[in-house]
Amino acid sequence: MCICTKFKKTNPIIMINILYIGNKLLKHGFSATSIETLGPLLEKENYKLYYASSKKNKFLRFLNMFHKTLVKAHKVDYVLIDTYSTINFWFAFMVSQLCRILNKPYITILRGGDLPNRLKSSPLISKLVFSNSLYNVAPSEYLFKVFKENKFHNLKLIPNTIEISNYNFQKKTSVQPKILWVRSLSTIYNPKMAIDVLVMLKTSFSNAELCVIGQEKDLRIQDLKEYAIPFNVKVNFTGKLSKPAWIERSKNYDIFINTTHFDNTPVSLIEALALGLPVVSTNVGGIPFLVKDRETALLVDDSDTQAMVEAIKELIENPDLAQNLAENGRKLAEQFDWQIVKNQWKEILK
Repeated sequence: MCICTKFKKTNPIIMINILYIGNKLLKHGFSATSIETLGPLLEKENYKLYYASSKKNKFLRFLNMFHKTLVKAHKVDYVLIDTYSTINFWFAFMVSQLCRILNKPYITILRGGDLPNRLKSSPLISKLVFSNSLYNVAPSEYLFKVFKENKFHNLKLIPNTIEISNYNFQKKTSVQPKILWVRSLSTIYNPKMAIDVLVMLKTSFSNAELCVIGQEKDLRIQDLKEYAIPFNVKVNFTGKLSKPAWIERSKNYDIFINTTHFDNTPVSLIEALALGLPVVSTNVGGIPFLVKDRETALLVDDSDTQAMVEAIKELIENPDLAQNLAENGRKLAEQFDWQIVKNQWKEILK
């Protein structure tokens, strides 16, 4: 008698291969960009990722991006392109047009906070890039709206993401004038305004503190220290910190400020919301699409130091408002958790 065992057939897992084009410069001491956060998260979901580029020199980085696209195009299903608004915009342009020549679908991820001005200054080039992409992924309602108004219809709204489990909510019963600022030291992010805020706060709160966390870009720490000297205020400049290190440092501060001139959907602001820090931010770019004034943050006009100081004073004098903003902010940040956002990526990468 023959005993036969039946085996149930299983469908093989089909691996999706992706070439991710962006600035992968963490190993050179730069802050992690989307290619270094989104890429590994996609790998955890069983996507096969190739990357370009980690070359520090911009010209060599562009050559590497172009070469990698030529070499890998036949192996991958999609090319993801982090698309910025200044010099790096031209990297996206060249790679996207190469993808068209090679008949390879590409997806732009709209990273540049000043992309609306790029659409105005380079309309024909922008059309070549964005009208021929499989999708243009906007991480904010702000850019989604701007691109839709400019007649681009292959749009997807997929927000920047965090892993919410890495951020413990810090509930505080009182609010002190201990201010945290986290961003690269760049003119567009306006760190000098943070110092101006501290100077004005000191007139009402002698115990006011400011911690500035971020790597040097077009501004150096020494530049900012010299800016602060005439005001006789002390600022704690840490330079670049790892994410766990700055999250740990945040426990010593009660209010997060964002002083930027231009912005999209800053991850640092989402992280502050996740940690339970009440946020005071300039009302620019994608910020009012991300947070609502007096519901999840307090918003002030660009460069309005006096208004930001008054907002901080209100948080100190009204702890119930601060706590309400913190709790609402945490709920908002939870919507950006990877376990939620990943399903939106899976919808287009299939």
